[in-house]
Amino acid sequence: MIAEKAMNDEKIISKINEVSEGLSIDREHWAHKALKTVKRDAAPEKAADTMIKLALENIDEANPDWTYAAARIYLQELYRKAAVNRGCRNDHKPGSKYGSFYQLVQSLTDQGVYADNIISKYSKAEMEHLERVINPEKDNLFTYLGIYTIATRYLATDHDKNIYELPQERWMIIAMYLMQDENRIQRMKLVEEAYWALSNLYMTVATPTLANAGKTHGQLSSCFIDTVDDSLQSIYDSNTDIAKLSKNGGGIGVYMGRIRARGSSIKGFKGMSSGVVPWIKQLNNTAVSVDQLGTRKGAIAIYLDVWHKDIESFLDLKLNNGDDRMRAHDIFTGVCLPDYFMEKVEKREDWYLFDPHEVRQVMGFSLEDFYDEEIGNGEWRKRYEACVQSDKLTRKKIAAIDIMKRVMKSQLESGTPFMFYRDEVNRQNSNSHKGMIYCSNLCTEITQNQSPTQFIEEFLEDENMIVKKYQAGDYVVCNLSSINLGKAVPDQVLERLINIQVRMLDNVIDINTLPIKQAELTNKKYRAIGLGTFGWHHLLALENIKWESDEAVEYADHLYEKIAYLTIKNSMELSREKGSYPAFAGSKWSTGEYFANKGYSSEAWAALEAEVARNGMRNGYLMAVAPNSTTAMIAGSTASIDPIFNVFYNEEKKDFKIPVTAPELNHRTYDIYRRSAYIVDQRWSVKQNAVRQKHIDQSISFNFYVPNTIRASILLDLHLQAWREGIKTTYYVRSTSNDVEECEWCQS
Repeated sequence: MIAEKAMNDEKIISKINEVSEGLSIDREHWAHKALKTVKRDAAPEKAADTMIKLALENIDEANPDWTYAAARIYLQELYRKAAVNRGCRNDHKPGSKYGSFYQLVQSLTDQGVYADNIISKYSKAEMEHLERVINPEKDNLFTYLGIYTIATRYLATDHDKNIYELPQERWMIIAMYLMQDENRIQRMKLVEEAYWALSNLYMTVATPTLANAGKTHGQLSSCFIDTVDDSLQSIYDSNTDIAKLSKNGGGIGVYMGRIRARGSSIKGFKGMSSGVVPWIKQLNNTAVSVDQLGTRKGAIAIYLDVWHKDIESFLDLKLNNGDDRMRAHDIFTGVCLPDYFMEKVEKREDWYLFDPHEVRQVMGFSLEDFYDEEIGNGEWRKRYEACVQSDKLTRKKIAAIDIMKRVMKSQLESGTPFMFYRDEVNRQNSNSHKGMIYCSNLCTEITQNQSPTQFIEEFLEDENMIVKKYQAGDYVVCNLSSINLGKAVPDQVLERLINIQVRMLDNVIDINTLPIKQAELTNKKYRAIGLGTFGWHHLLALENIKWESDEAVEYADHLYEKIAYLTIKNSMELSREKGSYPAFAGSKWSTGEYFANKGYSSEAWAALEAEVARNGMRNGYLMAVAPNSTTAMIAGSTASIDPIFNVFYNEEKKDFKIPVTAPELNHRTYDIYRRSAYIVDQRWSVKQNAVRQKHIDQSISFNFYVPNTIRASILLDLHLQAWREGIKTTYYVRSTSNDVEECEWCQS
């Protein structure tokens, strides 16, 4: 063990001078306060904590650099603790902040913290080479909030929570883990490229990947989507599967539109069904009981169709008043909306609610299995009208606008339901030849084919072995990663970055261990990834582009077309190297319909379309913009495609309250940031996301930020605008009167 020495005046001043280098802060003021405040007999940890608090007190709009001063003090203490725990010397000189990388891997593998993949697949010589690649100076890119978040949540510790791993080693472990099965000829180069992307904060990986890569516990994917069939077997099997995934750190989306409504018949006995609400309450209990990695309750979003007879009680699930037996406060809700319903809302016409079980029994089809193939025309509305005209079906008539009012009331009180525009989603489905999309995930950015897993039979294999046989359905898996627009675009590294990022995401599919077999099968069938972005407001500020402007809309259109082109190109090239995803044949990628639908007709796009037809695609789904607020904090940028909350504010979680300014805040960027989330005209946000959505094959976690005094007519107009302009989903309605709970599992 290394002895901890008390502080003295010389050490305090020396430390302040060292960490202040290159920062625009008043180091003399800091030193003066520190000399008065830090106790001379204080242990290094206590002295560092005091100096950090003094630095944080100075953060405001005019003095954003204090966050880096606080971060550097925190880092020095992190280095010291790691050195003590690892039994190595640490004199804080460049290159010596980190100990032996090989010894770290060996030690944490021996302790059962790291999986043995790394020590068994990489030689000591390779690890010693990668130790030389690790650049401790990259730690200076972290803000205080960023380094505090990664250190307290994600760095590998021993079983007593003692710090061992340091930030650059976390990046390197992720890089090595994701590249472990690559061809040995190019593997080391790929590890270095992945480390380059992560250490420069050009990209982030999803929270589960960040937390679990290289470790013995947990899995790497963010979210999952299940489709529940209308049977007791399916309902309870689904609950068990959801519990397993929640335990392993996954957020869950669940489509329950097939389940019969309250008052429906069971085995011919009329009026026996209790509807979807009791089953939703059961999932609510699962969310509370089966927590995620022991840190927080599970996160489950339930989706229901707006024509389902239980839709009214469903929309009341999260309200604070009424019969608590009909409430489920711990789940999230989403409503699936066909174009026809939105047209009825616009025209103030009637809407009809049906029991899906009765529709199947009487009409011989499932209404949820169809959608409108064209705008204003299609199979779904024809079948819906057939149900309306049938004298054999029971139905409930209600004004469409009244349902929409209930939607908006719930949104202003609880932030939900999320909106899922099912016709547009399915029209744009690049794998419609293999199925249909019924709902989205917990954070509304994933849209992939779904189907329920079917129970076939149960039999005795021998006198002590019971076997249950299932037909696997499409159980959606979200594998996420995001580009830091505020750094990658100004540094002009998108081409290099997306090349390695697509490979990293693709490798997650093969390396990941999932507790649900049908999820594993679906993951391999479509090889779906979700490459997204964050730092949009940060980028606009750097480019001096106002949020509420045609220039911002045009910039979004141009930038996301470029990102889409590079993502498709790199998936195609990976397919040439490793092979296409199994469901490629007959997809819109293979037929060229994907490119035609997007209007991609330039010479470059035509050449890429031809290459895709010739070489295939490695991944059936490619892009999705997640909320990613946590990893955006780590990278020191703005979350997702959202505007910032304020130029200066306090980031509050259960365990901290940290002052934060907008990234790279100065006299040039201040004016762009000044138009913050609850100030900007949301109609401009819709316009931006409409052009962005054109280039994203899946969807976007798109929040509305509205004042609590908003008129219902204005909120309705926002929803109608989003639907008309082809946005597939919307996420929370965040009003100044509600405090919605963050989902962490899509924060990539």
